[in-house]
Amino acid sequence: MPESHVFITGAAGYVGRNLLRHFIAKGHPVTGLVRSPEAAERVVSWGARPVLGDMLTTDLAPLMSGADMLIHAAANVDHGAGSKAASVNPDGTRRVLQAADEAGVKAVVHISTDSVLQDGRPLRNVDETTPYPDHPAGAYSAGKAEAERMARNAAARGQHVVILRPRMVWGRDDTTALPVLADAVRSGKFAWISGGGYRSSTLHIANLCHAVDLAFTHGERGEIYHITDGPAHTFRETVSGLLASQGLEAGNKNVPRGAVRLIARVGDGLYRLSGGKFSGPMSYQDYATSAVEITLDTQKAERELGYRPVMTWEEGLSELRTLR
Repeated sequence: MPESHVFITGAAGYVGRNLLRHFIAKGHPVTGLVRSPEAAERVVSWGARPVLGDMLTTDLAPLMSGADMLIHAAANVDHGAGSKAASVNPDGTRRVLQAADEAGVKAVVHISTDSVLQDGRPLRNVDETTPYPDHPAGAYSAGKAEAERMARNAAARGQHVVILRPRMVWGRDDTTALPVLADAVRSGKFAWISGGGYRSSTLHIANLCHAVDLAFTHGERGEIYHITDGPAHTFRETVSGLLASQGLEAGNKNVPRGAVRLIARVGDGLYRLSGGKFSGPMSYQDYATSAVEITLDTQKAERELGYRPVMTWEEGLSELRTLR
């Protein structure tokens, strides 16, 4: 990919900005789609060219003119009962892929998620042949699954689209999961769900950037690839390690899984019955994401992409401690 022009949607988000800096460091010209002048200024400071727009309303094809490769990282990540993710994510993906096709972009990597398989039941070492659930855990799962279907349909029509499914992205510059966990601990609201002994795959942001590189060079059109940090730790080990990197301890407060599941179901029901006026402390989407085992089989990515993690769990934690 010598000096290929890379276009990134969601360029100011956690995943997007790390991908932006990754490809700039490799010598590629990068254009980042952002929605505000403030975000555009940040993109400039990182060495890329910003373009202002919204994936739902802007004519995107002219903005992508001259781009060789597209990374679709923009998404509504709201896990709440009233999330608009069920419509925003597929609608945005459809418009982004259509624009890329019109602009003559040669290759697309669509950043998906393990959430497309979530329905609240454990997912143990699942591979890419696992079917979408009949009843998705929430709007986020449903919307991302539909967005993934659109990416696969675009590939079936001849567009070179490769799909990556990360799980629990973490690492330097995290503005998503780690700040939420840290706030919960500091406020005394954090509790383990049934001890947290179930396993959970993770993916360091450096490993995601590496996987995107490999997807562009080796990914087959229309194929899905699971990517993780390697052997999974328990959820308790994972969260304890992340918190310890910030000088925090989670404590031993514990809540039974059945009680959490009931609270999540009642909260979602309350939201629907009240027309959005009331909701519970946790959505069922939150429950499905964090309360049961979710581990991904990465053999396909290893075999077809040559994927191997470039950042180990221990190295990633050490980096977080250094940057604290």
